[in-house]
Amino acid sequence: MSGNRRRRKGDADTSPDDGDVPGIVEALDLALRALSASSATPEELDEIRRLLGGVRASPAVRAPRSHLPPLSEREPPLPRIATYSQGMHGFGHIRRNATIANALRGAGTQAVILMIAEAWQAGAIPMPDGVDCVTLPGLRKEADGALNARFLDVSDEELITLRSKVIRKALQTFEPDVFLVDYLPLGAGRELVRTLEHLRKHGRTRCVLGLREVLQDPETVRRTWSTDGTLEAMRDYYDAIWIYGDPSVFDPVREYGVFDGVASKVRYTGYLDQRPRLAFAGAPVAPVLANLPPGKLALCVVGGGVDGHALTEAFVAAELPPDTTGLVVTGPYMPPEQRRRLLERAQHHPRCDVLEFVPDPVPLIDRADRIIAMGGYNTICEVLSFEKHALIVPRVHPEPEQWIRAQRLRDLGLIEVLHPDDLSPGALSEWLARDLGPPPASLSRVDVGGLTRIPTLLGELLNGAITSGTPTV
Repeated sequence: MSGNRRRRKGDADTSPDDGDVPGIVEALDLALRALSASSATPEELDEIRRLLGGVRASPAVRAPRSHLPPLSEREPPLPRIATYSQGMHGFGHIRRNATIANALRGAGTQAVILMIAEAWQAGAIPMPDGVDCVTLPGLRKEADGALNARFLDVSDEELITLRSKVIRKALQTFEPDVFLVDYLPLGAGRELVRTLEHLRKHGRTRCVLGLREVLQDPETVRRTWSTDGTLEAMRDYYDAIWIYGDPSVFDPVREYGVFDGVASKVRYTGYLDQRPRLAFAGAPVAPVLANLPPGKLALCVVGGGVDGHALTEAFVAAELPPDTTGLVVTGPYMPPEQRRRLLERAQHHPRCDVLEFVPDPVPLIDRADRIIAMGGYNTICEVLSFEKHALIVPRVHPEPEQWIRAQRLRDLGLIEVLHPDDLSPGALSEWLARDLGPPPASLSRVDVGGLTRIPTLLGELLNGAITSGTPTV
């Protein structure tokens, strides 16, 4: 039978693996010895010796390919951290987790960090080095609170089931030491329930709930938390609750009065300093900065932009001081028709430009001299971190979170606040023209040390040093 017949299905495969080069060398040595006792000519033997010498000298034989050992076998083992951002509306949750991931990577922990986030958001913002994502199909929250698929033509139940299975499988495979969940303890549409149950029963993962300092008004928090399973989830599934704020500004444990039974898990981190984000967020915005004219910059930002049209229109119609350029970032959620009208109006303003979206606004915040903005958590952290003059026009309906936050910081003299009922181009023009004096000394008045404190809190979790007692900073 011919020695080069095709191997049939079911035949044993006796050919050497690509990586079994030492085995090939041994086989050739045996063949050479056999041929030396045969009728092979000296020239044929020399050719075999030459080929054998080439195989022996190959890099694969000299030094087998080096593979990194599994994380669990390294000394010391590298901590694995998974984070969850539910998406739905705005980039605040995923940016917050990316900022924390960057801090943990730079704090000497060398943590291996896997973010779980919506695909279109994860692909739109800069990610720190050493961080990667498992992505989820997009979910949209309607004005009435209903959840719908953002892109897929499936029901909300099907989408939540799909997302839930992706999350559970990712964590079962990754086996994180710590799972950091942002804002919703049970996830969007309760999509984390089965994952949290699995981790509690079968895993060694420590679960952390991360919360911004202001959630809602106290009455709403008390009513919803008592009925939607939030308190039970914090009690049963979470080892720690990190509040990203300064209790001297707003203390949710005291003001909401609903943390009974879980208050000992609370740790106040301080606000999250946004300046380190410049290290990984600057490149995408560099062309915008390079094209700005010299002089002062007045920047208008409205978060995701879904309800920012009134503020951006007033800004575009406002009168800018002679030495000032205006720049508006609409956010990706502003309705297309509203964005189109805004762009048309900006064309009649020689010193005002409109951007639909920037991957990260921090470089623009750093460059700006004055900021007019809504009052979302991340925006406020940016204003405080860079100690900027800011006029905040917060959302007041249907949720008063931004209004509460803005009032507290206004009372400390760190920002100025304009109620949306009083918004007009004239009000913005007056503020832009006023001499505001030196920038506010925010860094000496408010704790923004969250990114330096979180690695320490992570160490407590990894070392099992979680203690009971009163909430601590």
